[in-house]
Amino acid sequence: QVQLVESGGGLVQAGGSLRLSCVASGSIFRINAMGWYRQAPGKQRDLVATITRGGTTNYAEYVKGRFTISRDNAKNTVYLEMNSLKPEDTAVYYCNARLLRYDRTTYNDYWGQGTQVTVSS
Repeated sequence: QVQLVESGGGLVQAGGSLRLSCVASGSIFRINAMGWYRQAPGKQRDLVATITRGGTTNYAEYVKGRFTISRDNAKNTVYLEMNSLKPEDTAVYYCNARLLRYDRTTYNDYWGQGTQVTVSS
């Protein structure tokens, strides 16, 4: 019932920038946290950055100072501004939303379809 739609991925040269967006829609009671994860071929899906409703952020060490996560609670949208991109940033980037269920006691994670980010050298 919940859908996350991502946009903004693409091909960029090393040192360039991209801005990813993700909009959540559907049967939503409350989104507590949103975030971005990435997965390179043959590797596990790793956290990139998360942000709470109150604006508290958490970043993977390898993106600190380069990426910025933000959100618009009214629009159920999360953004990821990526600067100084490196070839090792190449991966499929997935949007995540942690939703409080209607029972108000449990949470569930929803995922976007993923968007490819390719950084060339």
